[in-house]
Amino acid sequence: MTIHPTLELSGVDKSFGPVHVLTAVDFTATAGEVTALVGDNGAGKSTLVKCIGGIHRIDAGQLFVDGTPQTVLDPREAARLGIEIVHQDLALCDNLDIVQNMFLGRERISRLRTLDENAMEKLARQTLASLSVRTVHSVRQLVSSLSGGQRQTVAIAKSVLWQSKVVVLDEPTAALGVVQTAQVLDLVRRLADQGVAVILVSHNMNDVMQVADSIGVLFLGRMAAQVRRRDVTQTQVVELITTGRTGALGLPEQTTGAVA
Repeated sequence: MTIHPTLELSGVDKSFGPVHVLTAVDFTATAGEVTALVGDNGAGKSTLVKCIGGIHRIDAGQLFVDGTPQTVLDPREAARLGIEIVHQDLALCDNLDIVQNMFLGRERISRLRTLDENAMEKLARQTLASLSVRTVHSVRQLVSSLSGGQRQTVAIAKSVLWQSKVVVLDEPTAALGVVQTAQVLDLVRRLADQGVAVILVSHNMNDVMQVADSIGVLFLGRMAAQVRRRDVTQTQVVELITTGRTGALGLPEQTTGAVA
């Protein structure tokens, strides 16, 4: 029996007018693992994430979910396929509480055609408990009262609530202190341990080396390599990011294009 990656990109191209941003990109993310996506500024990480999430349509190549080719036309289609993107700005509403944010746009309705607040509150609590989250004291706290780490926790829990297969975390620790960073990384690991394919987009190599199972390195719009974290050192990953050269890993050198 063949086991397919939860998400696979094969030969993906994306251009904006004459600018080729992604060229022949291959990338996989597997259930139960954290796959880091790294690269220098301009390498194409944001564009690749937006292609996965249906914000941009790919020009060529194929996206597979559980081995089945899919056409992701928009973010709603991505969500239907079980793909959730937790953007760096988190897209949370400060004037709403945790429950309202977690169910925003997908509210539960009672038989009386009113919001089923009790059911939503119960599910929010259960979801946070399933991730062993203890930093949030009440699911009725306004998001405006939460710390950066707590906001990140709510955004991640929201993706779990909808039973996502693939969760993309865009720089989840970028604005956090040491303690909050450790809490979020622990949450990322627990999310993968629940069987989710987690894609971690990060510039922080310490974070990547701590929690990733595999690492995909973009260089000038091409995938320089995707390697197992245990097989590389941090120095080798940094070299891949800055030069795109795979020779130091014992892999064939690849010809890289340029992103204007």
